[in-house]
Order: sequence, then C-alpha cells, then structure tokens
Amino acid sequence: MSGIVLLAGLLLAGIIARSNLIAAAAGILLIIKLTGLNFMFPLLERRGLELGLLFLLLSILVPLATNRISEKDIIYNLTSWAGIMAITGGALATHLNGQGLKLLQFDPIIIFGLITGSILGIIFLGGIPVGPLMAAGLTALFLEISRLFKH
Repeated sequence: MSGIVLLAGLLLAGIIARSNLIAAAAGILLIIKLTGLNFMFPLLERRGLELGLLFLLLSILVPLATNRISEKDIIYNLTSWAGIMAITGGALATHLNGQGLKLLQFDPIIIFGLITGSILGIIFLGGIPVGPLMAAGLTALFLEISRLFKH
C-alpha cells in the first residue's frame, strides 16, 4: 500500500508545484498499479529512459528535419565560441548523466531527494524539471566533491 501512497503524494506534489511531468509520471504509474498491470513496471524500468530520450531527441531534431537549420548554420555554430562551449557542455553533461545513472542504479532511493529538489527548484527558482538524470549527475558530482573534503 505504501507505493500507492507515495505515488499519490508525488501526484499531489506535482500538481501543487505545477510540474506536469512529475504529476503525469506519478499518475500513470498510479493507474498501472491500481489496474494490476504490474507486468509493465519492469518494461518501464528497463526501457523508459531510452523511450524518454528518444522523444527528447526527436523534439530537438525537428528543426533539422524541417530545414529550419541549414548546414551553414551548423558549421558556424560548431566553430563559434558558443558552439565550442556547447560541445564542451554536451560532453560534460553526458559524463555527468552517466555518473547520475550509476548513482541511481547504486542508490535508487535517492530519486525522492531528486524529485523533492526538482519541486523546490520549480517553486522557488522557476526551473523546469527536464532531467532527473542530470540532477543525479550533479548529485554524484557533489558527493564526489564532498568526499574529497572529508579526507
């Protein structure tokens, strides 16, 4: 029963924080749990991240498919200062995402802190919760830095 209570709490928190993504995710999982479709949980756990990333990449690549971005624009942006910083940021972000995934696999309960932080970020910082994986990556970085200062 605690899973239902936690999901209902997350649904409510998502609604209060005006986070459609958190509310929708909690609502969908709540429906799956209440309707007895528990066989979907392992599938979502194994492939949900890939599916989410697929849709994220699809939305980002639409301007290429619709010819709103030209080859000239791409070359300029990859060789400009902003483009070089974007390449650096992308490389660092993917590394942090990998560290975040390892942290979530090692300590899955940490997701509740990440969600709470996301809700606080939405309410107080006007943030957008697009990446629990990035939040986990930053958490892994913070934990690593804190370990350095402990010794």
